[in-house]
Amino acid sequence: MPPFTVLHVCMGNICRSPMAERLLLLAVRERLARLGVDPAGSDALVHSHSAGTGGWHAGEEMNPPAARQVLSRGGDTEGFAARRLRSDLIDAADLVLTATADQQEYVVALRPDAAARTFVLGEFGRLLGGLDRAALPPAEPTPDAVYARGVALVAAVDAARQNASALPTDDLDDPWGRGDQCFSRVADEIEETVQPLAAALLP
Repeated sequence: MPPFTVLHVCMGNICRSPMAERLLLLAVRERLARLGVDPAGSDALVHSHSAGTGGWHAGEEMNPPAARQVLSRGGDTEGFAARRLRSDLIDAADLVLTATADQQEYVVALRPDAAARTFVLGEFGRLLGGLDRAALPPAEPTPDAVYARGVALVAAVDAARQNASALPTDDLDDPWGRGDQCFSRVADEIEETVQPLAAALLP
């Protein structure tokens, strides 16, 4: 059922997954604006949220350098609060994107039936680039159309990986405790996946 729901997962849910959550939302809003559709309606089309495998930071705001990256790129950090990953969040997700292969394994161990829709973020972006999108359902900026296209897209990317493991280069480095330059590089890598994802959902 709409909206198409993307769950981003990292370790503490204060750096990588919050950046991915908000940068995907930003990318969707930018696509809608290009299509002449009110970006305020993005939540009805795509629900982007996040959680961490550990609960050490539950209730905290985004790490300040991560928040700076989101804000500097035109996104917003309002209302964010870190939380621990729960099984029901995985169950409700149409796509789960993890920062690393270890976190992908954690998600699948928790919910084995989510394996076909759980990817390392870099892996998903890499495979997405090689897809023939002509076979996907028609694209329209409506909840039902974006949902159908998103679910078909996830199935196509899963088929493209052919049970192969993610590559070490698909992982996002953990920038926690490091400088703005590291956070900027990680945010760039996140955008390399979430921007094409938004473009595939809303071409």
